[in-house]
Amino acid sequence: MGNTIRHLKVPIARESRAVCLGPDGAVAHVSRTMKMIQGRWKLPILFRLYADPAMRSSQLRQDLPAVSQKMLTQHLRQLEADRLIERTDFGEKPLRVEYRLSELGRNLLPVLVALRDFSTLQIAE
Repeated sequence: MGNTIRHLKVPIARESRAVCLGPDGAVAHVSRTMKMIQGRWKLPILFRLYADPAMRSSQLRQDLPAVSQKMLTQHLRQLEADRLIERTDFGEKPLRVEYRLSELGRNLLPVLVALRDFSTLQIAE
């Protein structure tokens, strides 16, 4: 296998390839997380929900005017399925639903802020 394998150069606490590869390795976990936030509107939705504790879909639609209702609904459902946001249906007529970050979604904030900081540094250079 030799020195050409890049994942062996990843600094890790243990000298084990399993940390980077395999179904329980770093690649699998990072890929799963990236899939959860992949999508044109998922990050803007998450950042918007970081700013306000709870929002209705109409408020999100106003704050993200370029997103269609279909895409907003689709991304909200996917974020809910991935347990990054919680949907509260008040059971009222007319329909009243609010979205808020779940505990898992709040735990993602430092990662997203680190990505933003990385991007800011790249622009500055």
